[in-house]
Amino acid sequence: MLTIDRAIVDAIFAHARRDHPDEACGVIAGPAGSDAPTRFIPMDNSARSQTFYQFDSMEHLRVWREMDDNDEEPVVIYHSHTATEAFPSRTDINLAGEPGAHYVLVSTRDPGVDEFRSFRIVDGVVTEEKVDIVDAKVDA
Repeated sequence: MLTIDRAIVDAIFAHARRDHPDEACGVIAGPAGSDAPTRFIPMDNSARSQTFYQFDSMEHLRVWREMDDNDEEPVVIYHSHTATEAFPSRTDINLAGEPGAHYVLVSTRDPGVDEFRSFRIVDGVVTEEKVDIVDAKVDA
C-alpha cells in the first residue's frame, strides 16, 4: 500500500496539468528504507511526448546523486497519461527499473476527473496497490 500526503498528490496533478498535452514525470524521494514519500521532485520529460516520458539523463544523474547524498531513495516514480487511463503501458513496464518504488500514474484525459493509481512493477509483473491519501499532521 502507498501512503501519500494530499499535498504531494495535488502537486503531481498540478505538474501533469501544466505539462499537458505532453506527459509529465518526476520522483518523490523519501528517507532510505522508510517507504515514506516526502520530497516532491518534478522532472523534465526530455522526450516532450504525448505518449512517452523519459527523464533527462543529466537531471536523472543529478537527482539520484542528490538522493544518495541525503540518504534518500526514489519511493515514488510518477508520470501522466494524457489520453488513456492511468495504467502502465508495455513501454512503462519495460522501463521500470526501480523494483522498490511505487509507480504512480495519473491521467489528464478528462479535466474533471482526478485519476490517480499506484502500481508495483517487478520483473515485468504489474500489481496495482491500494493508495491511502492522508493530510499532513503537524506536531505542536
